Amino acid sequence: MDIQAVSSKGVFAPRLVAEGLRTTVDEIAQTTGLGRDALVRAARVGTPRTQKRLREMIEIVGRASPRFGSDLLAYAWYRSTPLPGYGVTAMRLVQDGHADWVHDYLDRLDAGIPA
Repeated sequence: MDIQAVSSKGVFAPRLVAEGLRTTVDEIAQTTGLGRDALVRAARVGTPRTQKRLREMIEIVGRASPRFGSDLLAYAWYRSTPLPGYGVTAMRLVQDGHADWVHDYLDRLDAGIPA
């Protein structure tokens, strides 16, 4: 996922993220575990919590994209495929504040270590 394409004025723009993934801002809110207001109210979009969750999702989808051949397929994986050893999706881990666990999982895959 091209970070420049989903940012505006130095922050991640939920609308651009949604457009890039061919979905809605409401779905991006649900996917990141944020309330809709966090992604539609200008005063809340730039908050550290909102930007952190958007960044975590964007980084993980971007890392997974080469494995699946597109951002859209990586996003589908992120939302729907439970990770071996964790029993939940990458999305759930990010929502629960464990994006680092997803990065660890992807690091193991990159190193050729079975998950």
